Amino acid sequence: MTAPDPATAGRPGADGPLPGDGPIRTAAFFDLDKTVLAKSSTLAFSKPFFSQGLINRRAVLKSTYAQFLFLMSGADHDQMDRMRSYITTMCTGWDVEQVKSVVGETLHDIVDPLVFAEAAVLIADHKLCGRDVVIVSASGEEIVGPIARALGATHAMATRMVVEDGKYTGEIEFYCYGEGKAEAIRALAAREGYALQHCYAYSDSITDLPMLETVGHPTVVNPDRALRKEAGTRGWPVRSFSKPVSLRDRIPAPSTAAVATSAAVGMSALAAGALTYSLLRRFAF
Repeated sequence: MTAPDPATAGRPGADGPLPGDGPIRTAAFFDLDKTVLAKSSTLAFSKPFFSQGLINRRAVLKSTYAQFLFLMSGADHDQMDRMRSYITTMCTGWDVEQVKSVVGETLHDIVDPLVFAEAAVLIADHKLCGRDVVIVSASGEEIVGPIARALGATHAMATRMVVEDGKYTGEIEFYCYGEGKAEAIRALAAREGYALQHCYAYSDSITDLPMLETVGHPTVVNPDRALRKEAGTRGWPVRSFSKPVSLRDRIPAPSTAAVATSAAVGMSALAAGALTYSLLRRFAF
């Protein structure tokens, strides 16, 4: 599970392999909160953080209220700035290994009810077509990494906090948000040889517009009002995910039609074509 250095973005080959480099490599990039998960991944862990003494009861109540606002109205740039300030202030001084331990011990209990079944199926279909799956989230890497591994993702890109003497300083090394997500995607594409014009991306928020613009096949999922308007203007597909599924059943067996197509034809190109057709169909929210 890797998080690339955005500083490599924009180098030659960042949009995919050069001619003669071999088969085209592609990936599907998924935002995490409200795209793959029904809630904010960071705020979802407020109760176990409380039980381990990392936060007090007032912080739990504030997290619950913030979660409610996030679910009801999404998060624009101002809200994300406030969220970033709140999270960094809250976790200053936390022991990094303790955080990793809490997330590892409670991952299934916390995240199990939150995974959208539709997202799990889509992840499985992309993997069936030979694409890498990349989770891209503004949440911290200590939370995003384990969730991405549980989902069977190839890579995870997330916010990295500055750590000194094993504790968070409250400063951010890399904020995986807005244009930062796009930079991280371009950096990973340069390193892995992804042809971005043939890649896919999924998100719910207008703040992820740079991420969606980076690939050739963007799709909006459970979009906020601004992103829905943007999708309509650009003719992007709109999908609605609403059915949670247990994380233990996160990657279901591929659909019968997809398996039959792969088995009968035996070529990933045709499988990819079948999925592309299905993704271009018109979905109603």
